[in-house]
Amino acid sequence: MISLINYMTRVRFGYGSLEALSEEAASAGIARPLVVTDKGVVAAGLLERVLARLADRKAATLFDATPANPHEAAVQDAARCFREADCDGIVALGGGSSIDLAKGVAVCARHDGELKRYAAIEGGAARITSNAAPIIAIPTTAGTGSEVGSGAILILADGRKLGVISPHLLPKAAICDPELTLTLPAALTAATGMDAIAHCVETFLAPAINYPAEAIAIDGLRRAWRHIETATFEPHNRIAREQMMSASMQGALAFQKGLGCVHSISHALGAIDPRLHHGTLNALLLPAVLSFNRTAQSVVDAHKMERIAEAIGVARVDAIVPAFRQLNARLGLPDGLRALGVTDAVFDALIDYAFQDRGHANNPRTPSREDYVAILNESM
Repeated sequence: MISLINYMTRVRFGYGSLEALSEEAASAGIARPLVVTDKGVVAAGLLERVLARLADRKAATLFDATPANPHEAAVQDAARCFREADCDGIVALGGGSSIDLAKGVAVCARHDGELKRYAAIEGGAARITSNAAPIIAIPTTAGTGSEVGSGAILILADGRKLGVISPHLLPKAAICDPELTLTLPAALTAATGMDAIAHCVETFLAPAINYPAEAIAIDGLRRAWRHIETATFEPHNRIAREQMMSASMQGALAFQKGLGCVHSISHALGAIDPRLHHGTLNALLLPAVLSFNRTAQSVVDAHKMERIAEAIGVARVDAIVPAFRQLNARLGLPDGLRALGVTDAVFDALIDYAFQDRGHANNPRTPSREDYVAILNESM
């Protein structure tokens, strides 16, 4: 198996890195940015801090209507704002939703046709050209790591939740300033932190050969496991916030190795009910998927589960799944999908979606329909 290994985003990382925004915008050729964010970020006062660091804040146009699960209608609305204001680039400020929506705008503002034309599963990567609008990504959560990824997960007009992926969507710069996460509420810190953990675990276990990505992922898991509780319950702990931001970025740096059926299921659930939080879903699905994947280890990666056990500080492989369940409980996350309003009435449609998701094929053990039902029942 031949792998493509490609790390290209310019990253400013650490407290105070936001000060470099005007420099990075100039380097990316962005003088009239569309600032893509959401109402929560605005209410937290973070937008003002970003605008103050632009060379000319009056040249910026604001789109602050990013939904929790970004969809095509919002992408097209923001793209219309981009064109009407004659913007020349995008500053994405927020969590994965804002950054992913910005990537959708980067495509739709300068390419014709519906968003589905550019979905990876539809062969869309080849249709996205270098004309895509440049992006600077500024994360305000430590979760998705979308600031260093070349893809976005978006709900299309036809209801599917699919990836739009291209090297032309890789942000020109990522400004990862942990200062912007200090006011993130505990529940969002926990949920987004578990998103980062899920990314590190799934990409580490994915079967593609990419040893640098595996090293990055397992280190990210180790950092997140040690610091997520402190970041959640001591929000102004600067070390914990910095470590979680690093783990989030690391999980996404390793994305190119592939994710698994935690994500094939959570993407499907997010498409069926956009109110569901992606990171929370990943947290609740991880134990059952890890249990399912335990029998998938090949001769090449026979010791992967042992390495996960070591990273999270348990002595035996059979202690991994209970450790993840216990962490979810300590973080105050829901005790199962049923607590989120999920019922078995959606299983058939959900599994149909999951089969179409890239995570399905990348999982180290390919689940059947019956396997998906068992995973879902165990996660309820």
